Amino acid sequence: MNHQFIKKLYYGDIPDEPGSGAAYIAKADTAAWPLWEVFIRSKRGLDHKHAGSLKAADATMAIENARDVYTRRQEGVSIWVVESKNIHASNPDDAESFFDPAEDKVYRHPSFYELPDEVKHM
Repeated sequence: MNHQFIKKLYYGDIPDEPGSGAAYIAKADTAAWPLWEVFIRSKRGLDHKHAGSLKAADATMAIENARDVYTRRQEGVSIWVVESKNIHASNPDDAESFFDPAEDKVYRHPSFYELPDEVKHM
């Protein structure tokens, strides 16, 4: 069986020749890696925003790859990675019935509260 190999590189690694002790991974193995969703918190933000997706063998590799791919210009201060299979979402087609019960709870509207000037980010 003829395997193709790719080198597992880490930030700052210097490429070298096969057989020199570097960690090489069979290319076929990468197809089975799970998909990870990447969330980045910018220097000026308080929340993490979805930046994209990538495949990685584990969470550590996903964070390292996310750093290299999505924060090349040092725009992030925090990275979250979540395996895609662990994300569950509501169906957009059910939005009307799903969010309808909130309309009859008027006390949830911000017009009932007075926020002091010291409160920011609301």
